[in-house]
Amino acid sequence: QVHLVESGGGSVQAGGSLRLSCAASGFTYSDACMAWFRQAPGKEREAVANIDRYDRTTYANSVKGRFTISQDNAKNTLYLQMNNVKPEDTAVYYCAATTQWYCVVAGFVATNYDDWGQGTQVTVSS
Repeated sequence: QVHLVESGGGSVQAGGSLRLSCAASGFTYSDACMAWFRQAPGKEREAVANIDRYDRTTYANSVKGRFTISQDNAKNTLYLQMNNVKPEDTAVYYCAATTQWYCVVAGFVATNYDDWGQGTQVTVSS
């Protein structure tokens, strides 16, 4: 049974940093395309970044240059380093995984990801 458990959310002032983690279990982590999505109140869920088994990464334009997605295959853990955060980064952040699609195919389409964590709240104050 797949489990994705996010941690590291919280409240931070604009310009600050946070590091999110996602502990994964129940599947072969090294086979997966992993991603971070976020959903702000009243808005649709949007992709933040994804990373494939070769550590190739893709970022949404809104976070490029500020956020870094990474992973530790030995620990089956996904990370999101968030630097220079802005109030518009306030959202619930979700970890997602798929072993059905390569990242280049799964892309930023939420329905292409089979498994999701419960989310962690990030609040950025100005």
